Amino acid sequence: MTDARHELVAAGRALSAAGLSPGASGNLSVRVGDLIYMTPTGARLEDLDPDRLAVLDARAPLREGHTAGPPPSKEFPLHRAFYRRDPGTRAVVHLHSAHAAACSCLPAWSRRSALAPLTPYFVMRVGQTPLIPYAAPGDLGQAHRMEALGFPFRAALLQNHGPITAGDTLARAVDAAVELEEVARLTLLLKDTAPRLLTTEEATDLAHRYGSPWEGAVD
Repeated sequence: MTDARHELVAAGRALSAAGLSPGASGNLSVRVGDLIYMTPTGARLEDLDPDRLAVLDARAPLREGHTAGPPPSKEFPLHRAFYRRDPGTRAVVHLHSAHAAACSCLPAWSRRSALAPLTPYFVMRVGQTPLIPYAAPGDLGQAHRMEALGFPFRAALLQNHGPITAGDTLARAVDAAVELEEVARLTLLLKDTAPRLLTTEEATDLAHRYGSPWEGAVD
């Protein structure tokens, strides 16, 4: 328990130092057994305290379950939606990183992935990343819609908002958030060009080898 809390604090500081979480934006959570430890509402990721994290009951309904500590980020239903979709999820990272947030304001590449397979590491570390229709931050309906999507994914872009990633460890969720920001940066650099994308065969091979969710442009 203590290690997970300190890991969350360290991840928050690293993401802030990398410029991926400006101001009081962004929120992180880790699941330990039946508890979820989450950054408090309004917290700056560089200022987190392992003894001042919100604590939620992982078994509670989407909108409920705050059991101890300060109030959680208003985005906690999105985090819980990821935990409910996949029992193997142990961490969720939501950022307002600039390039991924910018891409969330653009049309999606396909229904199952807002971003195209520009690089092998995007397919390997992130996988298909659906664009979730816009809703105000903290909207419960958006969390329900994300939970109900009928195909696998461990990252999404929240329309006109930013990225959210999940992983079976906090390190993998953070790595996915960093890689998502990088492929978003490349997407913007290449906008209005015709870049070479990974072929269906190339992307599918990587997905099979690395266990990442990828069905590409299937609609």
